[in-house]
Amino acid sequence: MRRTGLVMAVGLILVLAGCGGTARGEPSTVVVSAAASLTDVFKRIESVFESANPGVDVVLNFGGSSSLREQILEGAPIDIFASADATNMERVAAAGEVEGAPVIFARNTMQIAVPAGNPGDVTGLADLADETLSIGLCAAEVPCGELARRVLARAGVSPAIDTNEPDVRALLTKIETGELDAGITYVTDVISAGSSVTGIDIPEEVNVVAEYPIAVLANAPQPGAARALVDFIFSDAGRAIITDHGFSAP
Repeated sequence: MRRTGLVMAVGLILVLAGCGGTARGEPSTVVVSAAASLTDVFKRIESVFESANPGVDVVLNFGGSSSLREQILEGAPIDIFASADATNMERVAAAGEVEGAPVIFARNTMQIAVPAGNPGDVTGLADLADETLSIGLCAAEVPCGELARRVLARAGVSPAIDTNEPDVRALLTKIETGELDAGITYVTDVISAGSSVTGIDIPEEVNVVAEYPIAVLANAPQPGAARALVDFIFSDAGRAIITDHGFSAP
């Protein structure tokens, strides 16, 4: 029932945003399912691409990469999948749902995030084992959670986790509001939060790099427009947007 609900939710997005979008004079609706950590950069890509292509309406569907994967595998009408890791993309590709081969378009790293003013006096990874602090991570099944746990394992830290959030934006919100003393997010999410969150660097020797693959889906309702959007992401203009938001472009 839960998976069916996810597919219905994506379908509703299409009904509300597309609603006959292939009719003459109306834009083609391209639905992009993208990892939550791509929220800000893809909103900018959407704005620039739509301005240059008035015949295309880009609809963004954000969430944890594993949830987006399940939507696609359950038959949601998605044109493009942008995952925060290779594993979820590989499972979609293995099911025959990807056109061609996925390509890495962005990279990211991890950072400790604390509320403005750092009320918990967090200084490094070791503090995430402090049971007197409120600590959050993304759930283990989503990339930001898996990568955070890899970082902590490399550092030899057993975290005192108080909450496991469904995606990085849910975790970031709890840090911004002071509900949590600390968590591990992507560097780009700390940047996006501005003055409401402070980032504490993770030593390079234990940090990890997140690679983001993107692909047009095999059953994309709007394959031509979807390919054009992916081409834009790999263009000089698209790469500039990616780096402006704190990602590195391959």
